This record gives sequence, C-alpha cells and structure tokens, in this order.
Amino acid sequence: MFRNFLASITRNGISLAGTGLAIASLVLIISLFFMEQLGFEGGPYLGILTYLILPVLFVTGLILIPVGALLYRRKLHRVHGDEKTLLLPVFDLNVPKTRRWLFVLLGATMINIVILAGATYKGVEVMESVEFCGLACHSVMEPEHTAYQRSSHSRVACADCHIGPGADWFVKSKLDGAWQLVAVAFDLYPRPIPTPLHDLRPARETCEQCHWPDRFVGDKLAIKTRYADDEANTQLTTALLLKVGGAEGQQSSGIHWHVDPGVSIRYRSDETRENIYEVEYKNADGTAKVFTDRKAPEDEGVWRLMDCVDCHNRPSHKYQPPDTEIDLAIKSGAIDQSLPFVKREGLRIIDAEYESHDEARKAVAEQLTQYYAANYPAITTDRQDDVSAAAAALGDIYANNVFPNMKVWWNTYPEHVGHERSPGCFRCHGKKLRTEDREVISRDCDTCHIVLAEKEENPRILSDLHP
Repeated sequence: MFRNFLASITRNGISLAGTGLAIASLVLIISLFFMEQLGFEGGPYLGILTYLILPVLFVTGLILIPVGALLYRRKLHRVHGDEKTLLLPVFDLNVPKTRRWLFVLLGATMINIVILAGATYKGVEVMESVEFCGLACHSVMEPEHTAYQRSSHSRVACADCHIGPGADWFVKSKLDGAWQLVAVAFDLYPRPIPTPLHDLRPARETCEQCHWPDRFVGDKLAIKTRYADDEANTQLTTALLLKVGGAEGQQSSGIHWHVDPGVSIRYRSDETRENIYEVEYKNADGTAKVFTDRKAPEDEGVWRLMDCVDCHNRPSHKYQPPDTEIDLAIKSGAIDQSLPFVKREGLRIIDAEYESHDEARKAVAEQLTQYYAANYPAITTDRQDDVSAAAAALGDIYANNVFPNMKVWWNTYPEHVGHERSPGCFRCHGKKLRTEDREVISRDCDTCHIVLAEKEENPRILSDLHP
C-alpha cells in the first residue's frame, strides 16, 4: 500500500508541481539566507522575498503534494473502478521498508518545521524593520520615512511607536497592513495620507515605555536663532524660559500639568483634531469643568482622552516651514550667511511648486545663480562655489519637506507644539471655549513661558549666560 501511495505522488501533475515548487523555494530561501549572512545588500525587498514570499510558496508546494495524491487516488477509485485503491493510504508498520520511509517522512517534516519556524521569526523581524515600513512602499511612505530619518527618534524602530509590545497590537497592525498592501497595489490610497491616525495605540502604551510622564522637568531655557531677510541676513535671537514643569510633590505645574496622574482631560473635535468643540476637565478631588464652544455643532465630532500625541503630534515625522529650514542651514554653515539676501531669495525660490525634486533642484540652482548674476556679478564670478552650495542646501530643504507625488506641501501636516505655525495650544487655550460661568482656558503667555529676548541682535541674556 505504501508503494501505491508513492506512485500516487509521482504520477500526477499536481503533486509533481508541488514538489518542484517546494524544492525550488527551499533552495532559494537557503541561498538568499546565506547571501544575506555574507553581507549582500538587497534592501527591504530581499527580506520580503526571503522570509515572506518564498516561505508561502514553500508551504503551498508542500500542501499541493498530498492534495495531488488524494485527487489521483480518487480518480483511480471512482473513474477507473479500481476497488483495490483506497482513498487514503494504509501504512503497515510491520513492514521494514514502510517503517524506513515513515522515518524519512517524519525527518523531512521536522526539517520543514524548523525551516518554517525560522522563516516565521525572520519574517516578523522583517515586517517590524524600518526598511520594511519606510522603503518597501517607497512612493507612499517617502514623506514619513524622510522626516523620520531627520527626527530625534531616528534610532527608534517604527514598530516601537506604531505597534508597541504585545501580540494583540501586532496582529491588529498586520490586519490593517493587509488592506494597506491592497491599497498600494491598486493605487487606492489618498494623497496626501490623512492624519491623525485614529486607530493609533494610546501613548501610555508606547511613548511612556521610554518617556516618564510624571518626571519633574522644571524650567528649560530655549534659544532660537533666526535670520532677517535683509542684505546682511542679520542674526536674531529669541530666548524663552519654558515652564515645562511636571509632577512635583502632590501636584503638577507648568506645561506638563496635563499629564498629572490625578487629571483627566477629554475633548470633542472634528476628525482632524484641529477644531476643538468641547473640553471636559476632571481632577483628583472630584472637581469637574466643561468648556464649550457655543458656536460649534452639538452633535458632531469625536470624543478623545487627551494624551501625549495631542500636543506632540509630530514627534517623528516633523516637516519644518521653509524659513525655519533656511535658518537652520545658515546656522549650520550649509548656506553662507555672507551671501547678500540669501535668506530672502532662498525663501522666495523654494516656496514655490515644482513637479518633482529634480525639477526643484534644477530651478533653485538656476534662479539663485540668475539672481546673483543680475544683482551681484562679482559674487557669481568669485564665489560660485558658495552659491552652488547654497543652491544644493535649498534643494535638500525642498526635497526633505515637499513631496509633489504625494501632494505634501510645507503646511500639509501642522505641528501642535507651540502656536507659531498652527493654532496648536490655542486650539484649547483662548476665549472660544467657556464654562457656564464664562471661565476660559487661559492663554496668558506667562502660563507656559517667559520671553527673555525676542528677535534681538545681541540679547543681554546671552552675554549674561556666557560672560
């Protein structure tokens, strides 16, 4: 009977195809694995092919082998009237040859289990890698991956924040990812990708794995360097004493009073969380207040428990405004401050729409060179390297923040920390939201910071700090 079983495997096309598929997949998995160990750089697609696609083909081939055998035996049993051929094989363990083949089969099965277990482990590792998240679907995730590489979290894996520890959110993320794969394959995704992510894991289960919300920070000095748009690109300094605060003793103070363990804040807003309709505040002693925008719709909006990302909404994917980026480039020396009007002209040139990054780089170089050729001919002649370096830096700035193919512009994704570039803090703080007793959420400047110097050339605070 065992001989008939082997015949049923080798004499039908389905089983033979399954055998060939399994063997070919196994050879490729092993070959690509050793190539990876030898340092071959294949990008994210090598891992996807080795540990996700090929194992699926390997398992498919293994399944086709018995399926083909059963179909072949059914054909012999029913079509040809072969009553001796049973639908399922019978193994007589009293026959030495049968026992030997069974041991071979069990050994091959154990090897297959080890291979699939290793591939599964490596597959999970690949799916949680930064390369998989940021580069596998390059055109879709290019803006986020580019911003992530320049962020303070660039050494933190995407999965640590977007998935976090535990199997439940891992499974949930992979189920969501299945639809994302379909959306990318059939070009069904929106441009730009809408934010915020409403199914993001709560910050207490991700951010707070590293950041200690109850820690008292106190006051922090922030020095901001800006450059005027005059001919000399005059350096201007703003100094702020930020009242970060935090938990101290029995109560919290400063900006981080929001995360006091005894404080609970909920708010109702539109889908973008840019327009706050209602805020509900409760503290440990039972005090409760409700601040409402009386002009807002009563039956619309989504309630949400406030956490870290309601203010720090772009912790790893921050897009800087063009003037801030130019200021940073001048400060770092990537753009020479002594180039006349380089701040003003650079801002004018990059604050424009281009079809692609290549077109932007070309246009920036041409327009900046033309400006200096027309207005400062000596600079074009004597300092062409400085002009070229400035043009290259401006091109990088554009490429790091604007993505025409995804319709991402300078202000597409506003940041809520502060209130200079977007309403930010003022979404809640201000006169719009009031209690029944007409109490408002304070927007007094001194609540969060003290201005020590504001856009001054040589502020005294710097000389006091560095005499």
